[in-house]
Amino acid sequence: MSKDQHATLGRRHQELLQIIEANGQISVDEMVQHFGVSDDTIRRDLQNLERRKLLLRTHGGAVSTALLVYRETPFLTHANAKLRIGRAAAQLVSDGETLIINAGSSTFAFAASLGSRRNLTIVTNNVALLPALPKEAIQDVYLLGGQYRMNLGSTLGAVEFSSGGINVDTAVLGVSGMTLIKGLSTTLLEEASMMARMISCARRTIIVADASKLGFDAFAQSAPLNAIDILVTDASPSEEFSQALSEANIELVVAPA
Repeated sequence: MSKDQHATLGRRHQELLQIIEANGQISVDEMVQHFGVSDDTIRRDLQNLERRKLLLRTHGGAVSTALLVYRETPFLTHANAKLRIGRAAAQLVSDGETLIINAGSSTFAFAASLGSRRNLTIVTNNVALLPALPKEAIQDVYLLGGQYRMNLGSTLGAVEFSSGGINVDTAVLGVSGMTLIKGLSTTLLEEASMMARMISCARRTIIVADASKLGFDAFAQSAPLNAIDILVTDASPSEEFSQALSEANIELVVAPA
């Protein structure tokens, strides 16, 4: 590649990142039209920028990693694992489902991977999640109220609306820790009670957690291990952990590399 071609590529990457930062997300079709290049060129650009952890590719586009700022495990610490987990978990969801999703970078990656689904209803306390939701996949979004925490990008409050409680098909939840004895845990007491309520209002619960969370016990206990139905992670847990999941009838999904 010539020096001029390198310069052109660098300028396009810089402008592409500026557009995504300004809008939160953008589609491949929009980028093709804006830059006047081919689909393949844009997809190579996105692959390059994702490898550099400057954006997150989604189904048909990309979102900004600037949205992924969380207090306990910054997204970029386990970026590749969370992308894989999010994409694997999205495959477990069917068209037309109602999902409740909590705050976290793994759940963000999950939401951004829903582009091949249709007619989904989303209930969430995760304000930062909204720009990542693929418009073509979503029918309605309901945002839970309460105290807005700037460092979380989410609200903390009751899992209900003015009309009363809710029932959903699937809860997709990120956790700070998960152990065989104490189950699911997080770093805030208020968040732990929200997670417990999200689980109780769902017909099934999917936990999305990278391997660093398994065997770690965070501050606030939320729910026992047998409260969940599926664990999606990025690496096979220990034999003891796997056996305990099997005995609790919890499906283990290891995201493919």
